[in-house]
Amino acid sequence: MERVAVLGLPMDLGAGRRGVDMGPSALRYARLLEELEALGLAVEDLGDVRVPLAETLRKRKGPYLEEIRQAALELRDRLRGLEGVFPIVLGGDHSLSMGSVSGVARGRIGVIWVDAHADFNTPETSPSGNIHGMPLAVLCGLGHPRLTEAFQAVDPKDVVLIGVRSLDPGEKRLLKEMGVRVYTMHEVDRLGMARIAEETLAYLEGLPLHVSLDADVLDPALAPGVGTPVPGGLTYREAHLLMEVLAHSGRVQSLDLVEVNPILDEKNRTAEMMVGLALSLLGKRIL
Repeated sequence: MERVAVLGLPMDLGAGRRGVDMGPSALRYARLLEELEALGLAVEDLGDVRVPLAETLRKRKGPYLEEIRQAALELRDRLRGLEGVFPIVLGGDHSLSMGSVSGVARGRIGVIWVDAHADFNTPETSPSGNIHGMPLAVLCGLGHPRLTEAFQAVDPKDVVLIGVRSLDPGEKRLLKEMGVRVYTMHEVDRLGMARIAEETLAYLEGLPLHVSLDADVLDPALAPGVGTPVPGGLTYREAHLLMEVLAHSGRVQSLDLVEVNPILDEKNRTAEMMVGLALSLLGKRIL
């Protein structure tokens, strides 16, 4: 992890609210690159994948499937061209993870999805039709064929969800059918984060790991700058402990930081929280 490559995807086409396309700028403004360099890492900012603005798409409404697919494909292909670096993808809504996970996968990979939501809907189960609620299902081979044919990259049994507290009925059924390991906030409260982190590493033993971190997994009192806040999320220390345990394993090879919406934030608090968590994952220690 001596070399880090940062790549943004400023997209809000998959979300139900505007503004998350400014997330990459907010994360950079929160001094992500400078703080990574202070850890002794060599950091290169690769800029942003180009994404069309919703206002330019002939005033039609979402779900913007083809535009999202194209942006995720470009992200995937750019990540596939990287060698010998730790990629950090800045979002943007969570639909970008179709491109990030499929881009970093070099064979079998374990995915740790840290999120208030499972993002395991399909067009048939989704109440909203928003694609940012579907990327994990697509990666596991479920959903619109235009997406699964390009981005299916993960065995559902190689996925662990942590921090979940808001599931749609169809997602609950699909998660059980596909055998996805899920730690809801009930398990976080009952078992504690240290045990969950250790169990996750044991469950995914032997696999390189990708962490996809959605800002809304945090309690909204700590991180208000998200489009889909759900009360009762992770505390500051629970989130950092998870990142610290994963860092200690030495197996995490890539990271998404997604769903930061500066329009809904307070003095960039949410972006600063996410930067702090990224630093913990890349080796920052208290002592």
